[in-house]
Amino acid sequence: MLKIFKHLKNSSFIIFIIILLLAGQASCELSLPTYTSNIINIGIQQGGIENSVPEVIRKSQMDKLFIFMSDKNKNTILDNYKLLSKDSLSSDEFNKYKESYPALDKEDLYLLNTDKENTLSKLEDILGKPELILYGLQSDDESSKMIQEQMKKNMTSNMASQNMSQGNMPNSSMNTNLENMDMFTILESMTKDQRDDMIKEIDKQLIDLPDAMISQGAVSFVKNEYNEIGIDTGSLQTKYILTTGAIMIGITVLSVIAAITVGFLASKVGASLGRTLRSKTFEKVMRFSSKEMTEFSTASLITRSTNDIQQIQQMTVMMLRMVFYAPFMALGGIYKALNTNTSMTWIIGVAVIGVVIIVGILFSTVMPRFKLLQNLVDKLNLVTREILTGLPVIRAFSTERFEENRFDGVNKDLTKVNMFVNRMMSCMMPAMMLVMNVISVLIVWVGAKNIDTGAMQVGDMMAFIQYTMQIVMSFLMISMVSVMLPRAAVSAKRINEVLDKDIVIKEDKNPKTFDNNKKGLVEFKNVSFKYPDADEKILHDINFTAKPGETTAFIGSTGSGKSTLINLIPRFHDVTEGEIKVDGTDIKNVSLHDLRDKIGYVPQKGVLFSGTIDSNLRYGKKDATEEEIIKAARIAQSIDFINDKEDKFDSEISQGGSNVSGGQKQRLSIARAIAKNPEVFIFDDSFSALDFKTDAKLRKALKTETKESTVLIVAQRISTILDADQIVVLDEGRIVGIGTHKELLKNCEIYKEIALSQLSKEELENE
Repeated sequence: MLKIFKHLKNSSFIIFIIILLLAGQASCELSLPTYTSNIINIGIQQGGIENSVPEVIRKSQMDKLFIFMSDKNKNTILDNYKLLSKDSLSSDEFNKYKESYPALDKEDLYLLNTDKENTLSKLEDILGKPELILYGLQSDDESSKMIQEQMKKNMTSNMASQNMSQGNMPNSSMNTNLENMDMFTILESMTKDQRDDMIKEIDKQLIDLPDAMISQGAVSFVKNEYNEIGIDTGSLQTKYILTTGAIMIGITVLSVIAAITVGFLASKVGASLGRTLRSKTFEKVMRFSSKEMTEFSTASLITRSTNDIQQIQQMTVMMLRMVFYAPFMALGGIYKALNTNTSMTWIIGVAVIGVVIIVGILFSTVMPRFKLLQNLVDKLNLVTREILTGLPVIRAFSTERFEENRFDGVNKDLTKVNMFVNRMMSCMMPAMMLVMNVISVLIVWVGAKNIDTGAMQVGDMMAFIQYTMQIVMSFLMISMVSVMLPRAAVSAKRINEVLDKDIVIKEDKNPKTFDNNKKGLVEFKNVSFKYPDADEKILHDINFTAKPGETTAFIGSTGSGKSTLINLIPRFHDVTEGEIKVDGTDIKNVSLHDLRDKIGYVPQKGVLFSGTIDSNLRYGKKDATEEEIIKAARIAQSIDFINDKEDKFDSEISQGGSNVSGGQKQRLSIARAIAKNPEVFIFDDSFSALDFKTDAKLRKALKTETKESTVLIVAQRISTILDADQIVVLDEGRIVGIGTHKELLKNCEIYKEIALSQLSKEELENE
């Protein structure tokens, strides 16, 4: 896979942008549970009041709070609040403040004059417990009255013990007066030492109280204070909920924009990688010799260039969208969850273990099937291509049922593996949902106990559930990619096999140029050839020279090496021994493009490409003039059937030339080579599909029009090569005779046998 991803180098900047966007998206997603928690905790439970630091408070209430503070804390409070009174404010200022705080008309107020977060946090620590105590003392519920009675009893006993220590007798009237007096009057009448002792006693009682309960009690005090001052707490609550909701909508919009942008960019990178791999794979295959083509079947190369690259492309998109995103969500979710409540951390561990177990089972079960899957796709393509290509033969032998069963067998094997993989993959989501739901129930169960004890608020529990789900989902995303990874890895390996394949036909790094003084000269010097992995040589010690303006023909029995010999000239194979020279230069020392540019090649089986007749004839020379195209068609004896067509040279040719006859296809292939006007013509038994009359006309026209070119013809028919300037007779890969037709009849027995097998003695004598 790493070799494949090296091709992403050109997309590195886009990938960097994607990572930044994913980090931003994850940040947005991770912030939403906090806002949800705030809406529940602050917006609903606390009435929109964010903390226990009041924005404004009556002086009388502040004085009561000071009773429960140290002098240091009292000074800190006074440093951050300013006093509002009728005497100290101008008329305009008074009216402005009165509009917001109606109670200013009755008594003085303290107004907060800081908005710094660290200062507010410090003030919250100072004010929390005093506000809770004051709220309890001022409430009318039974529990508050019981607390007040208990405090009065404690103060009575403390004062009595102090009197005894001073030698004074207890005073029952004093005890009665204390019980009837207002609580704050009693507190103000106490000495500093008595108050300090009482505060220490209260702190002991509050030390085990959870911070959440202290905070809620303090906020309740602030809410009551706002109501007394005349602030509309209902409006305050609505404003907070709407503002927080608007922020959440804004964050969601940003997250959606980031997700859409990442999807677009990831698809672009994936498509770009697919295009690059297809291009490189196709370029490599185009350089394959017959040896490499035999190692990779055509069906396999098609699968690798399409299905395998598609798997890698999909995997790339998944990785860019999930693999980079999941760690941000997992790590961020764990950090946020730990900040929310550390007592339920073990639940996250349970969730992760559950996900890992499920993924491990799937991974170990599905991975071997992915390796098998691609091989079965190869096999299906091979069988399909073979059946479709050989359809006429299949129909001729009435073997349709056999081929249908053969295809059905391969198709069922592929379907069986696909069904297994899809079933296993479909089990993943229900299993993951089961884990998520069980974890949600577990969090609610444990969280409810924490809420009951006051160690946690409802909003915090909701946030913890969301963070845990985000963590589980991030592991789910990673698991989905990890399950897809084996199949992509198999595909990557198959693509790398093509890209890393060492090519047999190699070009010289410093290619030479042709000798223009020997234009068209083809020389074979001691050439021998053996196919790769073959035990015996196909050609042995071949020596001959083909000159410009002459026709050199090759004839011999089937398997004598005629086609192999001429396929060595354009370097479809490389010689095992000896050398081949074109224009006086060894063909191994020149570039393949320059070599093949000099050759007009007509294969044994005519090959046409989808397009028009004109596009096929211009295939070797795009800038050929109309006159040159017409002339080539006339020499190849194809002008008549072209003119008979409605669109003439613009007539459509279907894929493989299936809409023209074998003879027409062969003549168009010959015309294509002629239109190129090369130095060397190679006809590999290219006249076999022509009748004798057309064959004779074509050879006569060809001889007239190719006077300056070297013509090499492989033929099975003696009549095709009778007029050749030089005939090379091959037998079992060796040259057994070279000369003209008449010379070979006299001194080459094998040639004479071939000639007599095709023509009678009288015909030979007449020739």
